[in-house]
Amino acid sequence: MDVMIFGCGYSGKAIAKAFIADGMRVSGTTRTDDKAAALRAQGINAFLFDGETLGNDLRAAMRDTTHLVQSIAPRESGDPLIGLTRDRLREMMPKLRWIGYLSTVGVYGDHKGNWVTEDTPCTPVSGRSKERLEAEDGWMVIGTEVGIPVAVLRLSGIYGPGRNALCNLERGTARRLIKKDQVFNRIRVEDIGAATQFLAAHGLGGIYNVTDDLPGPPQDVIVEAARLLGVEPPPEQPFETAELTPMARSFYGENKRVSNAKLKAAGFTFAFPNYPASLAQLMQSNSWRG
Repeated sequence: MDVMIFGCGYSGKAIAKAFIADGMRVSGTTRTDDKAAALRAQGINAFLFDGETLGNDLRAAMRDTTHLVQSIAPRESGDPLIGLTRDRLREMMPKLRWIGYLSTVGVYGDHKGNWVTEDTPCTPVSGRSKERLEAEDGWMVIGTEVGIPVAVLRLSGIYGPGRNALCNLERGTARRLIKKDQVFNRIRVEDIGAATQFLAAHGLGGIYNVTDDLPGPPQDVIVEAARLLGVEPPPEQPFETAELTPMARSFYGENKRVSNAKLKAAGFTFAFPNYPASLAQLMQSNSWRG
């Protein structure tokens, strides 16, 4: 069994770890030699990929791939891997039996704080979420054409070792922004890895929300992290007057509670179903700095 992860970054490495633990050989792509060396140190067979050209060594590895995970963000021109493999995927990956595509809960758009499920109509707001939805559709069509299950994993706000509210507090970059009734879901990166491996192992296709059980106000996460560290949380800031990048502000333009009931019904169990227990585990294991 050979797994190929296109875009083996923060989530991709967690996915690789889950597959390696299951006894599978894992390859991954990255953009630089330094990152490739870091992947190899973690037992991942690394290939350079710039999003535009498939090297001969990468093409050779693709011929043995049984499970494909695509996590590279689409561009205005579309999903880079679809562009390079369209109509030739079966020829380029003759052993392929499962595809996983990492998307975002941003495809749902704004639902005024109401619950959304995989059946909720998507009304993406940002350009990047519209591109994600188009890529989702593209992979679903390819799966149908080649007769392979395609699982779309819609991820909420990703955090974990080295990337969390504890780190932000220590760096002095944490902010306690207050916007009335605003909530977000989150997902621990290890649960992304485990969910991907679970869906692949069971040959499951379709759309799945990969998200925690506890959508809540973002400022509450900062307060909980500060409590765990024994420090004062930063002062509250009204969202309306805060200085934010356009991308950061755009996240607050979408407000919804995302259900993970479908993935649970399939038999998956989250190791980190809520942020208070998850942050506590990061502290207790001393893994929060990464």
